[in-house]
Amino acid sequence: MTAQRNLPLAEIDSAGGLPGEKMPTLEPQPRAIEYLCEPMPVNMGDWWFDIATENHFWIRRRFEVMRRLADSAIRKAARCAEIGCGNGLLQKALEDYYGISVAGFELNEVALRKNVGRNSSLYCYNIHQCNPEFRNYFDMLFLFDVLEHIEDESAFLQSINFHLADSGTLIVNVPAHRFLFSDYDRAQRHVRRYSAASLTRVVEQNGYKVRRLTYWGLPLVPLLLLRKMVSLRLDNGKAGFDPGSHTVNKLLSLVARCEPIPQKMLGTSVMAVLEKAS
Repeated sequence: MTAQRNLPLAEIDSAGGLPGEKMPTLEPQPRAIEYLCEPMPVNMGDWWFDIATENHFWIRRRFEVMRRLADSAIRKAARCAEIGCGNGLLQKALEDYYGISVAGFELNEVALRKNVGRNSSLYCYNIHQCNPEFRNYFDMLFLFDVLEHIEDESAFLQSINFHLADSGTLIVNVPAHRFLFSDYDRAQRHVRRYSAASLTRVVEQNGYKVRRLTYWGLPLVPLLLLRKMVSLRLDNGKAGFDPGSHTVNKLLSLVARCEPIPQKMLGTSVMAVLEKAS
């Protein structure tokens, strides 16, 4: 399976213009999306893709935590994919930091067309299809902030298992703690939040074992408790995620780092590195 590259730009004949003639500005063309199924509605608001950027403090902290837990495994991976890649923030970060291509699977066409990755392939694909070409194909899969949107989490994890090589790794991130559930979660269409124990239980019931696990976001817990006290529109939870300014975003980025990783105390999210159970 090869990555879909950006469509080539038209060639410019640099010798063909008159002296001083202004040459046309060429805009990069969007990457091709391979449609293995028709786009489908997903249990998530499209508004999130407008405020979730690669510089957002939470996006950056999530990537830092992942590196702490799984850096060596990621460096060894040869065939990677992200389930529910959204607008490609994780794909781009992995491309930039590790120099790897990460296939993106997504059903939301809005997200696919906003994907910011550079050279990773994009698929409109329902993992429950279990395409034979993907059977046991990937040695590294990423499932970041998707499982909490899924009604039947067991069926979803089992379909993911179909795509993972026998010696492969699945990295999962989910929001933590039921007591932090708020209007923001409802606007995000979260079905649940997880504890370390509940995440461990559901993955072990569906063919995985936990290699490493941590809570993260401990310094941000007071902010989520405050967010729980605020009433948000259920069709737009922007106020629950948007830091509002560059200064606040930078400050929260510094605050978010004030915790040890891994840690089992408390956090706003849970991240786990999983492998197939033998």
